[in-house]
Amino acid sequence: MKKQFLLSSFLLFTAFCQAQLFGKDPIINIQNEDKAFLNYGYYLGFNQYDFKFEYKNDIGQDVLVNKGIGFNVGLIGEMRINEFVDLRFEPGLLYAQRDLGFPGFTTAQDAIREVRSTYIRFPLLVKLSTKRYNNIKPFVTAGGYSAINLGAKEDSLDDNSSGEFRMKKNVYGYELGFGIDIYTEFFKFTPSIRGVFALTNEIIPDNNPNSPWTGNIESMKTRGIFVNFTFE
Repeated sequence: MKKQFLLSSFLLFTAFCQAQLFGKDPIINIQNEDKAFLNYGYYLGFNQYDFKFEYKNDIGQDVLVNKGIGFNVGLIGEMRINEFVDLRFEPGLLYAQRDLGFPGFTTAQDAIREVRSTYIRFPLLVKLSTKRYNNIKPFVTAGGYSAINLGAKEDSLDDNSSGEFRMKKNVYGYELGFGIDIYTEFFKFTPSIRGVFALTNEIIPDNNPNSPWTGNIESMKTRGIFVNFTFE
């Protein structure tokens, strides 16, 4: 049922784009939408977060990551630079879950760590658009972000020996994406896909430098994919 819904949605979206690209004399919706100096909106979407690990020694035992599906919600403030360039601020709330499997343990209690993260994000992006054609306008985005991980447990005195997986609270990174603005009769609807890459090493080592959980980890950085639906 889910696959049929996604396939139907994709076919409808493709048919709409073909009609806008090749249809004769389409009605041009909300022609002045992009002419204002400031625009506002909101977005909803989902994500899949992962970790990229780097190790001190190559011992052939990598940490396994089971990636869950999370959600994102936020607001948009956009400042028009010119016809093709916009500056966007997209503060939002993101929830993600990743289950980590550490090698070398015989019980799930020791081997598995659930990492549930709630991020408050502050991305600042540049949006580079093509010329609008009928009621669609493709674009790419790029920029940086800072985020606060409310579930980081950075200040906890317990570590993995007590079942507590700790991460840094403040995270910085960059993101790249693309999408397409669709101008409907009453508002602008925008589906987009974005890759997110943290620059911060988020792991907090255990108190024991030879910890079987963190002793061999040089760095652990978030990476992920967003699928957002924007309404302006």
